Amino acid sequence: MTHFHGIFPYLVSPIDQTKGTVLESSLRRLIDHLIACGVHGLSPLGSTGEYAYLSQAQRNEIVRITVDQTAGRVPVIAGVAGFSTADACHQAEQYAQLGVDGMVLISQKMYPLSETAQAGYFQTIAEAFPEKSMTIYTNPGLLGDVLPISLFNELSYIPNIEYIKDASSNTGRLLTMINTFGERVKIFSASAHIPLLVLKLGGVGWMAGPACVLPKQCVELYELATKGDFDTALAKQKEMWQINEAFTKYSLASCIKASLNIQGFEVGSPILPQEPLNEAAMNDLRQIIARLD
Repeated sequence: MTHFHGIFPYLVSPIDQTKGTVLESSLRRLIDHLIACGVHGLSPLGSTGEYAYLSQAQRNEIVRITVDQTAGRVPVIAGVAGFSTADACHQAEQYAQLGVDGMVLISQKMYPLSETAQAGYFQTIAEAFPEKSMTIYTNPGLLGDVLPISLFNELSYIPNIEYIKDASSNTGRLLTMINTFGERVKIFSASAHIPLLVLKLGGVGWMAGPACVLPKQCVELYELATKGDFDTALAKQKEMWQINEAFTKYSLASCIKASLNIQGFEVGSPILPQEPLNEAAMNDLRQIIARLD
């Protein structure tokens, strides 16, 4: 059993869209910065990482660079997302060979799937890589489904399915999960929730794009929560909520890439056909970052 916890930034995917190559120096610099700020892990190829817009070669390169630059300092949990179970397993095999510590499993679908079929997707991938820790990610805003808790309960008995990141925005659903699973499966907060509240309910951390922009503050929030200093943590959470609001207001990857560019990380534009933020949005982000950074 692993003990993943704390702040796991969802990494952006810096791409030179003319050449199609990964902006390697920018990604390596960002990784070193995040680790220096105290984050507890890194997650490439999440929703903030624009996984759906990347070729498999680009995904592999981003995972390779992340694992190499991290060099064992913090765990790396790569996103695996496929329409077919076979494709997802193929992705997982490549990331396992590249040395990730775990994977975030994302189910995509075009046609309706029964609960049994959806459970089979996650179970097949997890059981194919029993040595790797698995996190199930459900995001109805992006993927269209609210996966039932009964499905998660069934999957919670698979030994290497250890974590769930649920972005349903229903905090009561998280408490039901925590009461249902006990210690079998632990909960990471998504940006759809208030991270401090999830930590107080018993969640183990926060996986999120905004942690790329405010890593020190996110780590401080987590540390205050683990010490039980919830009054100080609440004041910090209220202040930091501005970045969650921006993340919701603007397109996910566009918002985080723009924020990082403002901070000097040169991670490029969102991958086409997504559009960069307009100047008014950029000014909004500049003001938020100036207040919080």
